[in-house]
Parts: sequence; C-alpha cells; structure tokens
Amino acid sequence: MATHECDIVVVGAGTAGCYAGATAANAGYDVVVVERKSETEAGHIACGDALKGADAFPEAIPKSQLEPSFTNTDVDHGRFEIPQEDTVLEIPVPGELAVIDRWEYGRRVIEGAESAGVQFHYDTVVKDVTQREDGRVTGVRGKRDGDVQRYDAELVIDAAGALSILQDKADLADATFDTNVTYSQFCSAYREVVEVEEPVPWNDALVFKPTDRAAGYLWYFPRTETEINAGLGFQMTEEPMHLVDDLKADLRSRPEFDGATVEDKLGAALPTRRPYDSAVAPGFIAVGDAAGHVNPTTGGGIAGAAYAGKYAAETAIDAIEDGDVGEANLWEYNERVMDHFGARYAGLDVYNIFATAVDVDDLMGLLGALPATKLAEALYSGSANIGWQLKIRTALKSFGHWDLIYELYRTKRLADDLIDHYGTYPSDPRGLSAWQDERDSLMDDIYATTGADAKY
Repeated sequence: MATHECDIVVVGAGTAGCYAGATAANAGYDVVVVERKSETEAGHIACGDALKGADAFPEAIPKSQLEPSFTNTDVDHGRFEIPQEDTVLEIPVPGELAVIDRWEYGRRVIEGAESAGVQFHYDTVVKDVTQREDGRVTGVRGKRDGDVQRYDAELVIDAAGALSILQDKADLADATFDTNVTYSQFCSAYREVVEVEEPVPWNDALVFKPTDRAAGYLWYFPRTETEINAGLGFQMTEEPMHLVDDLKADLRSRPEFDGATVEDKLGAALPTRRPYDSAVAPGFIAVGDAAGHVNPTTGGGIAGAAYAGKYAAETAIDAIEDGDVGEANLWEYNERVMDHFGARYAGLDVYNIFATAVDVDDLMGLLGALPATKLAEALYSGSANIGWQLKIRTALKSFGHWDLIYELYRTKRLADDLIDHYGTYPSDPRGLSAWQDERDSLMDDIYATTGADAKY
C-alpha cells in the first residue's frame, strides 16, 4: 500500500475540484487531486456545453486559460420549441454566454490547476473514506492498477460528482451534513456531439424542446454552426426514458440533421434539486454536483461549481491555519454558498416541483403565454416581477389556462418566500435545525399548492 500525505486531498478533477485545488495551491498548500479517469480521458464529462458568466469566474484559474475552449460566443438567447402550441418562444439569456468544447474546457481547467501547483493522480478509483473515532474525516483510500493508495490529509474536498460514493462511505450521522438525498432528486441525461452538413439556422441560440412528459426535455446547443451538442434528460421521479432511442427519433425528425454524423456520446446524472442544507462535516467539504450546486431548471452547474471550489478551499485554508477543521469552523463555506447562489437555486427548485405536477400540454400552453423577458428572469433568478398590465395581457393570451396561471402565481409567491427564508440561513450549525423546520413548513405549503409529491 502506498501512502500519500498532503494538506488537502480533492476527489474529482472537474470544475469544482480544479478550482478548489488551484485556490489552495495558489496559497501555498500541498494539494492532490485524485481522479478515476486516465490523464487522456480526464475532463471528458457529459454536459450541455453552455457556459454562463465566465467573465466573473474566480481568478484562481484565469479566464484566458479557458477561452480556447469557447467555440461559439454568439449565443445570446434561448429558443423554446413548443410543438403542442405550434410556437417558438425566444427568451433572452442575461449575462455573458458561450457554448464550449467541454472536453477541451476540462483539459484547460486541469492545466490551470497544474500551473497553480496541484498534483494530479489519475487512474485512481476511490473506494473508501478514512475517519477517526470522533468522526473527523482524515483522508481517502483507493486503487490504482490494482494497488491500494492511501491519502492522508488535513481536509478532504468531495468533488466526485452526483451521488458521490464518498458520502455513502463516510459516517456523517453526527454531522449536519445533508443526507436527505435520493436518486429521485436527480436527472438522468445523455448527449451526443453531432456534425451536420450545413449551418443550422439557430446557431445563435440554445434550443430547448419538451419531450412528451413534463419532467423530460431535449436540447440542441450549437458549439459551432455545424457542430451541435444534442441531448435529453428526464427527472428520475418519472418512468425511465429510452434516452438514446428518443434522442435519435427527434434527430431524424429535424431536417437540419439529415446526413449528420456522431462525433462523441456520453451519459451522466446531475442534481436537479436544491443545494445541500449543509455540505460540511469534520474534515470534509462537498462541492459542485456532489453538493447539489446546479441550477435545477437549466442544469447549468459550471459557474456554481467554480465558486463552490473557491469557497471550499478558502474555508479549508482558514480552518487549517486555526488548527481546527471541525464542522463549526467550516460553516462559513455553507453561508457563502447560500448567499451567492444557494438561495436562488432553492427558489428555482420550486418551479421544478411545480412542473412535475402539471400535464405537459398544459405546461407548454402556459409557457407560450408568458412574457419572454419575465420567463427569463424566473429561469435564471428564481423570481420575476410581473406588473398588472403584463398580468392582464398574459391572462388574455392564456385563455383556457387561467387556473394554471393562478397556481403559478401562488407558486411564485411561495418561491419568493422561500428565497427570503434562505436569506436568514444560520451563521452557526446550532441554528440549522430551527431554520430547517421553518423551511420545511414553507415546503409543505408549496406541495399543497402545486399538488406535487414531496421531493425531500
């Protein structure tokens, strides 16, 4: 058995893991990133390839390091195709947006972390978490080429992705760490990178299209005019979809894909849920997909992962310098996540819950009636202000959907209340239980209003 000692061990070489590693290494700490894939395959991750807000990413890995992976910077809106209403809804996307070559981006963030001084150990599959009797996590164990590899560290950062094995292996019963996590809070997705013969007419848009179920969707994101990331996913509360066959059927129905060839294909699971209530335990912090840091309505997770990695590393550094990596001394990480994007994502999760309880045809009719700019606000900020004039115009346009409009209005008010409650997130783990009780009461109102099954 080989034993490796470091200040911080990070499991997973994705966005969150690389930004965490780079942040700590830039501060002079000894960081090892353990990655199950080979050096050649590392960074190859199933993704929609849309990157939003890169101009405001943490500086640990400069934007200039990432820019060569930006393949289409002309996208500026979403194109919602609603076949049930014979409608196409154009929705502006606020902020900087690019479609990227995700594998090239993955290589670029790894290179950025290496430049900061991070060591990468590839081909290493983590099998277990090491802990002291008092519950503090002290490292991980894995295998590389059949040999056991042990990593001892002051702190472990879990960047191992959705439904991380580390959280199954660690004993978190005495911590505040969120264990209210099930597969049904996740989405199963599949995507292909497709080369077409002629430029697509929507090369400046992210294209979304519903499947025949409200909890399923298709996407077409143009990396270039002729290279398209095409994929689909479904919420795991639903009966499984035949992802490959369903995607191919839709591709065959679109004339722009005649004669297309498939360059790459990959599947994945991603969280479509609220962020973890707490993602810390003694000696342990979870980041990115491993902590639910994904916009639950769009699946966008790169920006949240980058900042979660930064916040985790900065909190870890302070805790190590204090000589105390206990839960209370790591709590600031939770606060920073909730303040930056966690509250917004929790509000957006309410609309995800709403969608699971609505007939897909009714939902598509409603989307076709909503003002595009206000729908964009709801998708990206978790809320939208609709004045009385817009309400009247929407009501007239949505004749036949008035009951649903009223349910959405009530749901929006509850989402706003939930976001406000996240603004009172406790500054100490001792306040978490009371905060959760009040939040869960708000969630009960949301389930009652939407008619949805309880998600948590």
